[in-house]
Amino acid sequence: MDLVGGCKAFVAVSEAGSFTRGAALARIPQSVASRRISALERHLGERLFDRSSRRAVLTPFGRDMLPSAQRLVRLADAIEQDAQRAKSRPLRIAVPETCTTRDLAELDSEARAHDLFLEFHPATPGERAELVRTHDVRAAITAVPADAGTWTVPLGLAGTAAMPPRAVHLEALRVGRSRRVPRRRIWIQPEDDVPHIRDRLMRVRDAVGLHPAQVAVAESLTAAIADVLGSADLLVCSAAQARELDMAWRSIGEVRLERGFGIAAAVTDDAERIRSRLFNAVARSLGVTVDRQEAE
Repeated sequence: MDLVGGCKAFVAVSEAGSFTRGAALARIPQSVASRRISALERHLGERLFDRSSRRAVLTPFGRDMLPSAQRLVRLADAIEQDAQRAKSRPLRIAVPETCTTRDLAELDSEARAHDLFLEFHPATPGERAELVRTHDVRAAITAVPADAGTWTVPLGLAGTAAMPPRAVHLEALRVGRSRRVPRRRIWIQPEDDVPHIRDRLMRVRDAVGLHPAQVAVAESLTAAIADVLGSADLLVCSAAQARELDMAWRSIGEVRLERGFGIAAAVTDDAERIRSRLFNAVARSLGVTVDRQEAE
């Protein structure tokens, strides 16, 4: 039987002195209150109320049982409140620094519709993995090779200077022997300072004969953007990031680069909840074209 429900009806009726008023106090129909109390009496093996009176008068057994029932009702209420607080406790998640405030606000808004309350911790790829390992966050959007990613984001080159009509070929950035033209550099932001992106780009750099300094890792995204804004340099980024920065964006002619993202969590259920309930919202925050991602 529903012991808690029976005790709640029992306590409410005893406090109100009436089955009608007690049912209203418990916010249940009178017939339900009567059934629950009758079931409780059968479970306990004794009458709780004297049915010969027009009022809800406790029997001696009922008076003896009332304090225990009240304690159980208080404990049940406390458990429900604790459960609500636990569900409302923010799930701290490490996210890429490339996610904008608007991106994260929209992700948080959608998460709340699924009773998930997120607290964001922007960090670099290496930091995100470490934060999960040390349990400083409950989950992280991790950087992984594209073929292992739950989400993937194509990368290209963005800049403020004139761009070719289609792809940018790195070999076109070579400087002649006169060296009168400044070398155009390609900046890798911290989010892409991972082997499956950085090393592939460096190999293309060497293969087409660029100077080693022409492809470099920036100390921060802000520093990389500053260099690009003040020159003909280029930034490795997604198309969504280029739009946010008001830069022209082109794919890279010699190589296809993609960011891959997965979910890591200290508790498997946390990762699964984010993946299953917030797939599209996370995708948008990362700059993924959702329709394309789902089609793949």
